[in-house]
Parts: sequence; structure tokens; C-alpha cells
Amino acid sequence: MRLLERNNAGDFSLTKDFLRDDVPRYAILSHTWGADTEEVTFEDLMNGTSKHKTGYDKIRFCGEQARHDDLQYFWVDTCCINKSNNTELSEAINSMFRWYQNAVKCYVYLSDVPRAAFDANDELNQLRWELDFRESRWFTRGWTLQELLAPGSVEFFSRKGRRLGDKRTLERQIHEITGIALSALQGTPLSQFSVDERLAWAKNRQTTRKEDEAYSLLGIFNVYMPLIYGEGRDNAFTRLRDEIDKPSRGMYAHYSGHHPTRQSGRALTVNSGLDRLPYAVEAPFNSHSRQHEPICLEHTRVDVLHEIYNWTARQDKRCIFWLNGLAGTGKSTIARTVARTYSERGRLGASFFFSKGGGDVGHAGKFFTSIAVQLARNVATLSRHICEAIAAHSNIASQSLYDQWRQLILGPLSKLDGRSCQPSYILVVDALDECSNDNDIRVILRLLAEAGSLRTVKLQVFLTSRPEIPIRYGLCQISDAEHQDFVLHNISPSIISHDISLFLAHDLALIGQENSLEAGWPGAEAIQRLVQRASGLFIWAATACRFIREGRNFATDRLSIILKDSSMDEFFTDDSATDDDSNDDPAVAPEEHLNKLYLTVLRNSARNYKKQEKKRWYKLLKTTIGTITVLFSPLSTSSLAGVLHVRREEVIRRLNDLHSILAIPEERAQPIRLQHPSFRDFLFDEKRCADSNFWVDEKQAHQTLAANCIRLMSNSLKQDIYDLGTPGALVTDIENNQVEQCLSPEVQYACLYWIDHLQKSGAQLYDNDLVHQFLEMHLLHWLEALSWIRKISEGILAITSLESIALVSQLPA
Repeated sequence: MRLLERNNAGDFSLTKDFLRDDVPRYAILSHTWGADTEEVTFEDLMNGTSKHKTGYDKIRFCGEQARHDDLQYFWVDTCCINKSNNTELSEAINSMFRWYQNAVKCYVYLSDVPRAAFDANDELNQLRWELDFRESRWFTRGWTLQELLAPGSVEFFSRKGRRLGDKRTLERQIHEITGIALSALQGTPLSQFSVDERLAWAKNRQTTRKEDEAYSLLGIFNVYMPLIYGEGRDNAFTRLRDEIDKPSRGMYAHYSGHHPTRQSGRALTVNSGLDRLPYAVEAPFNSHSRQHEPICLEHTRVDVLHEIYNWTARQDKRCIFWLNGLAGTGKSTIARTVARTYSERGRLGASFFFSKGGGDVGHAGKFFTSIAVQLARNVATLSRHICEAIAAHSNIASQSLYDQWRQLILGPLSKLDGRSCQPSYILVVDALDECSNDNDIRVILRLLAEAGSLRTVKLQVFLTSRPEIPIRYGLCQISDAEHQDFVLHNISPSIISHDISLFLAHDLALIGQENSLEAGWPGAEAIQRLVQRASGLFIWAATACRFIREGRNFATDRLSIILKDSSMDEFFTDDSATDDDSNDDPAVAPEEHLNKLYLTVLRNSARNYKKQEKKRWYKLLKTTIGTITVLFSPLSTSSLAGVLHVRREEVIRRLNDLHSILAIPEERAQPIRLQHPSFRDFLFDEKRCADSNFWVDEKQAHQTLAANCIRLMSNSLKQDIYDLGTPGALVTDIENNQVEQCLSPEVQYACLYWIDHLQKSGAQLYDNDLVHQFLEMHLLHWLEALSWIRKISEGILAITSLESIALVSQLPA
């Protein structure tokens, strides 16, 4: 691979042809070609005749931007490839996807977007800018598809070199323009998308040479084939499909649901192995599901961030920084801020944000494999070593956490020489206490401490959690010299109150603007009273602001409800109202204020109902939020409706006033989530949730959900559910969209988790009960469904769990 190098005088020169092992960190340019006579070629650079051409401006732009990002080297396709050498051209085209994938930065130069990024206060400019962006020729070209999907960092620039945004901030527009799935834009391995779906992304794109319509897709399908210009488009596509359809040789995907990696008959290529690792899409700090979660406001959390940044700068033996704090003290917001900061500096190795009940991020099953995938994407020189480890240990995804850590992360990192990468990388692990298995937590802590053994390149672990016993016990087993602790709730109350005051003033000012309230609303006194109510909990302040914002035209009324003005007593005249006298008592525990706020939000949803109507409403609400809270993996409103056996509109109606405690997306297929895990703690604790109308008996909720799952499966599953008529049909012959036509997301959820809910409920099994009847009628149908969704191994484990429940049920009372 040949690169461009910028010297101190601002000129550019071509480097030697780097071998795969010694390629330095580099930026890469994505653009559309102008006339051939205006593009700078390899020969132009060799002859010194490049500067008079129009295309030189793009090269200068790329070099300046690379310098701004502290990158000495960069790559531009027009001039870094000697196209007169057919062997070099063929190798370059077959390597192109990997070159873009390994680049530290990819700059998209949009020559037909003249305007700079829009001014938020100028709606006309915003409209013009977005129209130019959507109509850019760049989105119609064949080669730019892989240039969009391959790199981890893709930044867009106007013709004048003004930054417009990146793949993350512009993902909605890019998704609408291209039709590419959001999860693909967010980095989900392409092997998880069907062949037809990937071909559809390229359907309306053009290339100058017809054969390139096929050749530009080689990286998208991870195949290699020789180039034969002159063979025509159809012949090129026929050869491409032949390569795609060749079975893997000795390469099998993990049972987690990944499709088998399809390759040509050659040996495993660099990066292809990453597609075989189970990956938690929602783990990174900047995943699509977390895009609206905030980072720290400017001038807040100054002391703790200063402490963290000093720790990273020292790079001493304390390779773990443990930020611990009580629920709602702002740990996750700080973690996102740290991750964002080091991502922008090119030093973020990976991030994993645990969330109980969050599916793949609720357990450690995909923890180290997800970190390995991110490290490979974020550290170009590390990718090869990780892929070699995957090739050497074909079943690594099913091995222990110890083996995954040693083979996929510690081993590859120890092979870096430190010259072609950053001296240290940050691993951000948020809410480790949300991991479902305490033993896994202890193992993870013990293994992460081994990062201190690395010599040439450092890996520093920034970790957040509540001070739960498994975390404290795990850290006690690690030498004090290997970790630094920071107790968040021990910060001076005056500092925390100051930060919460800034947060409230910022958010309430925005709410005031959104609802055309008078300038200065709600005033310093109201903000100060809210700060007192918050009692040091950022989650209280954030929930209060969401509750007020949700009131829209009645934002002022919502504020009054929270402050409990006497004029708002009418909202709490039912027999479940609580005593207000403690609201201004500074001795009341912070948790009590949060409890009262959650109760206020829940009761407010029934403010317009009469007493008997309220009781019925509360019962419906309790069933719905209880189900949401005990889910092992979040469901959309449609799927939740299927589990509850009600219409989707009914679910939306029940949750309509709960946006301040539940994240309810507008997109129909996106899942509902808790705004904060403290709401789960509140709901399950009978002492904290003092109102029996809302307290959820966790075991009873699991039992109800298990029964609902069984009924849903009983009504949906049958033999040969696809009506194929051929018992030997392969799972790989069924596309994902076909699976969902017969097995909806809620049915898939029921198949995966009904036994888990049964186990959590503590229920006993009896002859001829609901479970017995289901297994008698649908055991084989259930196993068939699991095989179609590629989860048969999970089914085997579930049967083992069911057997243990049955054994307990047989014990004498």
C-alpha cells in the first residue's frame, strides 16, 4: 500500500509501497471523480505535474485535514495506485475495502455541496444545506458504498472544506438517502445482512466502467476475484455470485445467529474473521439506541473529569479507574463524556455499556468479543493480530471469558510495537453492576487487571458501577497499586448542587423557548428549590425536566406539580396521595425524593380520571410497566402488545404520559427502554414504592410474562411453519425478512426467554399444568422455531434449566 506524506513545506510525496505489517496510521479520501484530465494521477506526482490540475485541491484538502488530526500519512485513490500496472490495480481493488476499513479517518469531499454546515437559527440555510447533501452525486456512485460502510470514522465536508457532520450525526439522512440499514451504518458486521439486502444497497448506483458495478462490491461480500475488464457487467456479476455462494472452508459461524462467513477458496483474509465474533450492537457509547443520551454539560463535573484525565495521562501501574457512585449520581453521563473525548482523540479502544434487561448488553456473553471487534476497527494495526487469533481458535466465541480475553485482546495487544499506533488506549466499561451474573463480574475484573502487564502499548480501563458487593469483592482481589478509585457521592454537596443547578437552568431554558414562555422562566428561586429536591441525584433532575417537557403547553403546571404548590393539590386528592411535609426537609434521603418523583409521574398519568377509573387505569399501567421492567431483552410497542395480547394503540395509550421514565421511540420497530435503572429498583421495592397501585411483585411479573409467552407460542407455532414441505431445508436458505413473517419478534422473544421467566418466577411444575400442556403439544415446534432463528444452542441450555425447575418441583415440601 502506497501513501502520501505531507512535508513541512506543505508539499506531498509518495511513500514506499508498505507491506501489510508496517502500514502507519493514515487518513483516506472518498470523493467523486471529475474529468480524467483534471484528476491527479500517479504519473503526475512522479513527474511533478500535479499542482496545475483541479483535482489537486482535493489532495491538498485531505492533507490539511490529516495534519489537523495529527496524521502524517494519507491515501487518495486517483494518485496512490499505478493504474498502468494491471497486477497492482487488481490487488488494490481487491484490497480497497480493507484499506478504507483500516484508515483512522475517512474524509468525504462533496464537491457539489457548496454550503457550510447549517446555522441552527437559520432555517432557510438548513433546508438548502440538507437538499444539497441529499442530492450529492457521491450517493449515486458504486465505489462510495464500501467507502461509507468500511471505515469506523467517516466525516463529510463541503466543497470549501467545511465539516458537515459524520456518519453518526448524519445517519438519519444517510439512511433515508441510501436505504442502508441503520445497524449497518453503526458497524454491525455486513455478514449479518442477507446477500439480497446488500445488493439492494447498490441497486441504483453507477460506475464509469460497467464491470466495476460488480468489482466495487468485492469488499461488501468479503470475496476475492481477478479483474477482467471487457467481460461485461453480466459476466462480472455471475462470477461475483459464484464467489459469494462458495461454501466456507473450515469456517463456521458461532451459534449466536451469525451467518456462516462466505469466502472464496483462498485462505482466511485479514478482517474476515471479525464477522464470526458475536457482537453486541448496542454496547458502544455511540450506538444508535444511545444517540440521545447526554454527555456532561460544559463547566459541570469538572473535578471528577480532571481526575480521570490526569489518570489517563499518567499511564502508571493503576490500569483500572473505578468510578463508583449510588444510583442516579451521573456515572453513565460521565462515562459517555470520557468515551466521546477519547474517541475524538483517536484513543478510544472500545466501550461497553451494560444494561440489565438489555438483551446482549445485559450479560457478559458478548463482552470480550464485542470489545475485540471494536479494537480491531479502532486500531488499524491491531486488526490483523485479532483476526489471526480468530483463525487459530475457530471456536473462540464459545470458549471461556478467560480464553477470549487472553486470545482476542491481551495477546494481540502485546504484539503491537508502539510505533504505528497510539501509546495507550482507553476501554470504557459502564455499569458493570448491571451484568446479570455476579461470577462473570468477578472474572471480568480479575482479567481486566491483567492489562497492566502490557508493555509496548497500554490499555487503561475506565470502569463505572454502583458499589455493589461483587464489584467491591472483585476489586479487593486486585492490588491497590493496580486500580484507582473515585467515590462519586463523596464529592462536596455544594459542587454537586452547583452542577445540577447548571443542568436545570440549561434544560429549563430550552423548555421555556420550546413553549414560548417568558424570558428567564422559571426563575432562580424555582431552580434552587428543584436543586434542593434533587438532593444530589442527577437522575432526579433529568427525570423532572423530562416530565416538565412532556407537559408541553402545561409545562408550568408540571413544574408546579413537582414543587407541590398548594394550588396543585387537586392532582393528588385520591386516597393514594402522600404527605407533602417531607418535601422541603433536607434530612430526607435523596432516594426518598426520587421515589416521590417517580410516584408523581405515575399518578399524573391518571390525573383526568375519576376514582374508580383511576383504579382500573393503575391496574393496566402496573401490568404494562411490570412487563417492560422484567423483560430480558427490550421489545417495541408492537411486540409488547403481542406479548400482552392487546392492540398496539392500547400500549401507546397506556404509556403516553410516561416518557419521562420510559424511552419510547417514535419508530415503530425500535424497543422501549427504561430511562434509568433506578426506576426498576424503585418499582420492585415495596418500601420505596409505597403505593400498592404501582409496586410490582417481581416474581409474579415473571410468572405472568412466562404464561403470556407460552400462550403466544401455543397460538403461533406449528410443524413446518414455513410450509416448505422439505424436512432437509437449510436455515441459511431462509432470509431474515422471511423469518419475521412467520416468527414475529415477540414470538422469537417468547421462544428464547419463556423458561428464563419461569425460573425467575420461582414457580413449581405440575402434571397437566400450562407448561406440561405446551411441551406435550409444541416441544418439537418450539425447537424448530429456535433452529430457524439460529438459537438452537440456547434452547438446549433452556431445557437444562427447565429440568432443574422440574427437579425442584419434585422435592418434598
